[in-house]
Amino acid sequence: MYGVLFFGFFFFFFQAEDGIRDAQESRGLGDVYKRQVSTQSTGDHDDAAMDQGTKETLKRIPLCKVNAGPMDDPADWTARLKEEIAALIAYVNLCTEVDNKWFHLEPSEDGLRWWGKVWIYHEMLKYEFDIEFDIPVTYPATSPELALPELDGTTAKMYRGGKICLTDHFNPLWARNVPKFGLAHAMCLGMAPWLAAEVPCLIEAGKVKPVGEK
Repeated sequence: MYGVLFFGFFFFFFQAEDGIRDAQESRGLGDVYKRQVSTQSTGDHDDAAMDQGTKETLKRIPLCKVNAGPMDDPADWTARLKEEIAALIAYVNLCTEVDNKWFHLEPSEDGLRWWGKVWIYHEMLKYEFDIEFDIPVTYPATSPELALPELDGTTAKMYRGGKICLTDHFNPLWARNVPKFGLAHAMCLGMAPWLAAEVPCLIEAGKVKPVGEK
């Protein structure tokens, strides 16, 4: 029953016609990704690697308080899912404020599997991809592995199955913020900058086509 309510929330809030623009227009997200890459050689995982816009966004995404995952008491897991819902809705509203909504998600009834769409605009053309991921059994200690299955094999910045390759900055940042970070933070710090940095390269290489030309 509760999972059905989740589905309704996400189907409503995560539909959009706007999306992440190219790297220059995506309000610093591409720069965040590139700065994170530049810290790999120094081992600097401080949040100073983020641009100011991303820091401000993070401050406005609600933090989770319930330290529970799918293997814990069902009541605790339900409480955690309520917090995840609230944080995701808040993040969508933040994106709406800057006319930059760029994804929608739908959960399974138990909240263990998620899927939906992500999209990005490049040179006035929309590029859209399926997204899917499972909640790890060790969540929230372990971040979810976000996957874009149709892009599997198109870039070195991706693991088998289309799981996006995050920078060395992301996992230490997630680990320092357990259990406060949730799915909204994974989308903000993981998927958004990956799209802004990698999709323009895939477009240039002729590996992806805009909506209407697939």
